[in-house]
Amino acid sequence: MELSIVIPLLNENQSIEELHQWISISLDKHKYKYEIIFVDDGSTDNSWSVITRLAKKNTNTRGILFSKNYGKSQALHAGFKSSKGEFIITMDADLQDSPEEIHEMLKKLKEKNLDLISGWKKKRYDSILLKNIPSKLFNWAARRVSGIQLHDFNCGLKVYKKEVIKTIKVYGEMHRYIPVIAANEGFTKIEEQVVKHQARKYGVTKFGSERFINGLLDLITLLFLNKFGKRPMHFFGFWGTIMLIVGFGFTIYLGINKLYFNQQARLITQRPEFYVALTTMILGAQFFIAGFIGEILVRNSKGFKRYNIYKKLNEK
Repeated sequence: MELSIVIPLLNENQSIEELHQWISISLDKHKYKYEIIFVDDGSTDNSWSVITRLAKKNTNTRGILFSKNYGKSQALHAGFKSSKGEFIITMDADLQDSPEEIHEMLKKLKEKNLDLISGWKKKRYDSILLKNIPSKLFNWAARRVSGIQLHDFNCGLKVYKKEVIKTIKVYGEMHRYIPVIAANEGFTKIEEQVVKHQARKYGVTKFGSERFINGLLDLITLLFLNKFGKRPMHFFGFWGTIMLIVGFGFTIYLGINKLYFNQQARLITQRPEFYVALTTMILGAQFFIAGFIGEILVRNSKGFKRYNIYKKLNEK
């Protein structure tokens, strides 16, 4: 199997069949051997019925149904785990990603021996105020923080080597940061290619403006976990040490000042420096405890189930 097309979706019953036909036409003319994996993230319309019908007619079409809505990252994770192709392509189900871009993106990835190539929707057909401007700010912040020079981190159309998606773990809402996750795992040969952005033909977007705030918070979380996730004591222990040094410093100052220089002064407990010392020492101890607990969790953590698959189609 050369290609696996992984398509996460939620309530896209109107576009699934048209997208399937578009993908088939685009890939058949280049004689690719491929599979199409639709991952239904708990749709409440008849999306699964459409996928079931397509899977019965086409043996290279597979379906995964979640028991409820778990999110795009979990849907991608399930699709990645199930994929069998040497190269994996992800795209959205809303017809805004063109399958005709796949051939050129795959060609570039092979020629330059890249780990992954991401689409860049340079010209967009979205609301300027609600999506375009926030998207540009979000991508600027992501470039500055991550150091990866992509203009469109959240573009659904991406092409990966199999080794990349079989190594990385996508969880929470981290799907928009797959290039960052891949780079953190050593897959640093990442480039982008300008792709066409199609206007939405059916339905409405499933993501609100809050995704940009959540995206920045997720980026901070990702960078923190990458740096300290396997050694939490390095972070908590550092700040704990700083707090304890400050606390002990104030304590020593208060003691020497009271014993040798200002014996008639007010009680130590009536001075603000006492409460600074007390607070910083308590915080320092708490930071150390948090670090120890983090180390224990890292050493004893086991994989946990992030989603429940209700049905599968054409699974081999």
